[in-house]
Amino acid sequence: MVLAFFGPHWWHESAIGRFFNSLHFWSVQMFFFFMVLHLWGQYFAAGWRDGRARTWMAGVLIFLVSIVAAFTGYVSQQNFDAQWIAVNAKDAMNSAGAGAFFNVLNFGQMYGLHVVLIPLAVLFLVGLHVVLVRMKGVVKPIGWKEASGS
Repeated sequence: MVLAFFGPHWWHESAIGRFFNSLHFWSVQMFFFFMVLHLWGQYFAAGWRDGRARTWMAGVLIFLVSIVAAFTGYVSQQNFDAQWIAVNAKDAMNSAGAGAFFNVLNFGQMYGLHVVLIPLAVLFLVGLHVVLVRMKGVVKPIGWKEASGS
C-alpha cells in the first residue's frame, strides 16, 4: 500500500522508498517459495484424491494468477529492465491475440492490474481454497487405512 501511495519515482529515488521496494521484493520471493513448496507437497501427497480435485484446481489457479501478478509487477517497475520485458511481452501478447485487451506498455493498466484487480482475484481464490479445504478436510496419507473399531 505504501508503494502504491507514493508512486514509482519515490521507490527509486528515496532511501525509505528503496527499503519498501526491497521489502516488497523479498516478500514476493518468500510468497512464491512457500507456494511452490506447498504445491509440490500437495502434488507428491496426491492432494486431489477423495473428491478434492476442486480444491487442488483452486490452488493451481492461485498459482497461475500469482504469476500474472508477478509479471504485472515486474513491468510496473519503471526501469530499463521492465521496459525491455514489456516490449518483448507486447509482441507475445499480440501474437497470442491478447494484445487488444492487455497493453503491457501502458504503465497505468499494468499498475492498476497489479495493485487492484489481481490481488482481489488472489484473495478471492485463497478464500475459496480455504473454504474447500475446510469443507473436505485434509486428504489422508497414501496407504492409510481406517483403524477397525474394537
